[in-house]
Order: sequence, then C-alpha cells, then structure tokens
Amino acid sequence: MQNLRINRVSTVWLVAALAGVSLTMSAQSPAQPKEDPASLLVYIGTYTGAKSKGIYVSRLDPATGALRAPELAAELPSPSFLAVHPTKPYLYAVNEVSTFAGKATGAVSAFRIDRASGRLTALNQQSSGGAGPAHLTVDKTGRNVLVANYGGGSVSVLPIAEDGQLQPATAFVQHAGSSVNPQRQKEPHAHAIVVDPSNQFAYVPDLGLDKVMIYRLAADKGTLTPGEPAFAAVAPGSGPRHIAFHPGGRCAYVINEMLCTVAAFSRDAKSGGLTELQTISSLPPGQAVQPGYSTAEIIVHPSGRFVYGSNRGHDSLSVFAIDAASGKLTFVENQPTQGRTPRGFNIDPTGTFLIAGNQQSDSVVVFRIDAKSGRLTPAGAKIEVGAPVSFEFVRPR
Repeated sequence: MQNLRINRVSTVWLVAALAGVSLTMSAQSPAQPKEDPASLLVYIGTYTGAKSKGIYVSRLDPATGALRAPELAAELPSPSFLAVHPTKPYLYAVNEVSTFAGKATGAVSAFRIDRASGRLTALNQQSSGGAGPAHLTVDKTGRNVLVANYGGGSVSVLPIAEDGQLQPATAFVQHAGSSVNPQRQKEPHAHAIVVDPSNQFAYVPDLGLDKVMIYRLAADKGTLTPGEPAFAAVAPGSGPRHIAFHPGGRCAYVINEMLCTVAAFSRDAKSGGLTELQTISSLPPGQAVQPGYSTAEIIVHPSGRFVYGSNRGHDSLSVFAIDAASGKLTFVENQPTQGRTPRGFNIDPTGTFLIAGNQQSDSVVVFRIDAKSGRLTPAGAKIEVGAPVSFEFVRPR
C-alpha cells in the first residue's frame, strides 16, 4: 500500500504496488491569480526524472496562445501518454514502466479532473497487460481505455466504470513476429492504438512488425477481434509508430519512425482495410535521413486539410496539405521546434494553436496555425517542463 496524496489538505490511501518504484499521486491548484474562464487546461505527460515528477497542468490563452507556468498535477512514474474521456471529467495515463504489482507489466492510472481548478484526483490503477506501455486512447463511447504495450508487443482493453475507475482487462492480444532490422525489429513493438471515427475498428502500428494491425472493436463488450484484413503493411524497415485519421475516416496517415516517412492510406469503411496511396518523406524535400533522426507524432488538423508530423534529430515539425479528392499529401513547410527531440505535440480543439514538447531540452513551445495554408508561426509562448511527451486539452467548464 502506497501513500496517495490528493491535494494540500486531504490524504487518502490506495492499494498499489509498483515494484521498485515509489508511487505518489498528487494534485495542486494552478497558481494564482484566478485564470480567465475561457482558457484551456493543458495536461502534459512526461518521463519522470531530475526535472519532472509526473503530470503537469498549464493553461492556454485561446486569444494569444500564451501558456501559464506549469503546476504539478499528479506525481507518479513516467506518465508519458495521456488520454481524456470524451464526455466525462476523467483523465488516463500510461505508466511507462517494466514492472507493476510484482509482474513484468506496466500500468494505467485513472484520475478525476476538476475542470474549474485543474486539480487531478487519483482514482485507481490497473495493469496494462504488458511491459512498457507507450500509448492509450479512450474509445468514442467512453466505455474503454485501449492501451498499446511497446515493450511487451501487445494490446489490452480496460473497461471504464461509471465512476471513472478502470476495470481489469476484458481483452488482451499478444503480437508475434519480426521484420528486417535485427536491432529494432526482432520482436513486436505495439507503439500506438487508435480507434477510427466510427468507433468500429482499432488500429495498432507495430514498429517491430512493419504492420498496422486492424481489429474490430466491440465497445459494449470491451473486446478486440482480428479484422479482415488483419493488417496493412508498410515498407520493410519503416517502423510504423503512430496513426491519425481524417475527420471523416476515409483516409489514415501513418508516421514511420525508422525511415522518417509518412504513409497515406485510403480506408474501407465496411472492412476497415487500408490501401496505401503514397509514402513520402517526413523531412523537407532533399533532406536525407541521418543517424539519430526518427519521427514521433502525427496529427490531422481538425479541418481535415493538413497533416503535421514531428522529426526528432532534425528537431522540427513538417506540415503537409491533404488533397481533398485523393487524400494524398503535399509538403507545405518545415518549422524548427526551438528545442531538441520533439517527442509529441497536439492541436487545440479550435485548430488555432499547436503545442510541441522538446523532450531533451525540457521545453514546451506554442505555434499559431494559419487557417488557409496550415503554416506554423511561433506564438512566442515557451515554458519549461521536464521531458515532455504528450498533451491533452480540457475545457475548464
């Protein structure tokens, strides 16, 4: 049993055993003065270490793009990736660790969000079902958290109770196989899990297999069954990492970590199958992949007109325009992230601002998005957060 600190004035206890790691979850009110009620809460997932203790919360001014100084919202080990419930005030985080409750698995943590103050109240934890969970999502009905275990090469479904707590897994799938790179692809590495806009399918880019696995999702039962087809392949040695869908679901875009490419796919709404349309470099035209280069995140703009991808090593964001008829991509521009190793980023719900995290330089930077061209302009906002990884936006009320 570990001490669980909820806020400055109250203390509760949870049964938790994170082998070899002290787990303390805390929530604090954002700094005074009182924030503009129109501002957006921004939750930041991190790798914990010398400069980070867990999940942080800031506030985004929707007019200027300014960010408030971050506050520690929850103290726990390596909550690298976050996901927010679609309709209720719950936030979920993977704990990207190798052991939990004495077993070779990571964990998923659940929190209640106080939308007025920004406080996070810890609810509970469950095993992720495999080592090193790297990504999670909440299905669009809000019934389940789906988690991808990079280290374990597996995926799990954890049902969500009415009070936001996570239930034990109702589905677990272990991937098997390998691909052409003996250093990175000798075994499966499920790197993300995302549901399509219809909430009928779950897609899992597996870096170790050079495949995007396709599953039928039964949200009411919390189950995954192999699709028909069961996967879409990318070029050998690509290392698919993350996937993003066009708002209508007719196209999907996969960013490949190892070859620094983006693959565009059309999607069959009935079968869930993906058909490759195009694969292009995630780097600026003429820029060759160099040692130390890799990609990280990919996001489709809410308008469905642009795709954004992050390049580590090159330390930049690339912008692509989506052809409305074909779904193919055209390079627009490349923008430096003003730091090292841009791991993750996100776009605010209005599509006005992009927030990027530089993992190795412990900084978070805001860019303004041009609505016509998709181009990025630094908004002048920059805050310090240790090893930032992912971002989630929550309206304060």
